[in-house]
Amino acid sequence: MHTALQQSPPERTTLIAQARHALLDGASPACAPSWMEPWIERSWRRCLADGRHPSTALSFDSISTQAMRRVAESSRPLVLASRPTLEKLARAIAGTRYFAILTDAQGVVIDTHGAIDRADRRAAVIARVGADLSERAVGTTAIGAALTELQPVWLHRGEHFFDDTSIYSCAGAPLFGPDGECVGMLDLTGVEVAERPELKHLVAQSARAIENSLLLSRPHALALRMNWPGRELGTDTDGLALLDEDGVVVGTNSVARQLLPRPATRQHAALHCSDLFALPWQMLFDTARRDQPPQDLPLWSGLRLAVQPVSAQRRPTPAASRAMPLRDVEVQLIRRAVDDARGNVAEAARVLGISRATVYRKLGRRAR
Repeated sequence: MHTALQQSPPERTTLIAQARHALLDGASPACAPSWMEPWIERSWRRCLADGRHPSTALSFDSISTQAMRRVAESSRPLVLASRPTLEKLARAIAGTRYFAILTDAQGVVIDTHGAIDRADRRAAVIARVGADLSERAVGTTAIGAALTELQPVWLHRGEHFFDDTSIYSCAGAPLFGPDGECVGMLDLTGVEVAERPELKHLVAQSARAIENSLLLSRPHALALRMNWPGRELGTDTDGLALLDEDGVVVGTNSVARQLLPRPATRQHAALHCSDLFALPWQMLFDTARRDQPPQDLPLWSGLRLAVQPVSAQRRPTPAASRAMPLRDVEVQLIRRAVDDARGNVAEAARVLGISRATVYRKLGRRAR
C-alpha cells in the first residue's frame, strides 16, 4: 500500500491537490509524485491532450433511446448474471454511503444497486441506466480507468480529472466474458464519503463472482472446476472451463486462462480439452457421471491441476440463458427511467427522448 494512503485524510487531500496543480499545469512525467498511481497520470494526460480543462462543467449525458435499446439487449445476460452479486454487495457496503454501478464495455450504465440517494443530484446523475460514464464523457474515473487499464483501481476525490467529479470516491474492476474479452465493469462509488481503498479488494472479488455467473450461463455439457493441488474447490477462486459434448472448450474464466495456457499453434482455432490435459478427454465426462471427488490431472506441460468435472445436467438452467423479448427490455428500460425520476413521468420522458403519452402507453398503466 502506498504511504500516502496511510496518512490522515487532510494530508492525502493536500497531496492530491498538489499533484493536480503540477501535472495539469504541464509538468513533465518525471515530476509526478512517487505515490501516485501511473494510470492516473496517463488518464489526466489523455484528457489534457483532448483539449479538456478540469473546470469545464459536465452534463452527464445519457445515450439515445435507440442506442440504449441496443445496449439493454446486448447487456441483458450480464445484468441478470450480476444481480445476485449486487445484492450481496449492497449488504457489504450498507451504511458506508457507497453504491454499485454496472456498465457495459463502453462505460454506459446498465444497472445500479444499493442505497442511492435519488434526491441528491450528484448521485442521481451517475446512477442512471443509460448514463455515459466513459473517460471520453466524464474524464478520469474508476469506470474509465478499469475499462482502459483492465485491472482493479481505486480513485479518491481530486484524483478525478474534472472538478465536477472531484466529489466522488470510487473503486472499479473490469469484467471479462467467457471468451476473455472485456464486457463491462463494476464500480462502487460514494459522494463526499470517507476514503475506503479496501473497496478495491471487494469490487475485484465481486467482479470475479459475476464473471463466473456469466460464464456458467453459457450452454455447455461439462464444467471443469480447477486449481493447484491442495487448494479447496467450490469457490469463486476456482478456475472454470466449460466443454461441449465433444470436449471443445466453449468458455473459460480469467483464473482458468492463467492456469491453462493456450497452445500457440491453436490461437485462432477451437480449443479442445485434449490440447490441455494429457489424458483421454472422455475420462472427464466419466468422472462427472460417477460424481467422484476432485482428482489431480496432468497437463501437457508436466504440471498437475486438481480438477472437479461437473455435469451441466446437474445444474438448473440459469435465468441469464432464458430469452427476454425486446418489447419487455424496452418496458424495463422505461420503468427504470420512471423510477430514477422518482415517479416524474415528464422527467423520465425527457431523459428517454420520448413523449409522456408513449411512457403511459408502453407501461400499460397510469404512472404517478
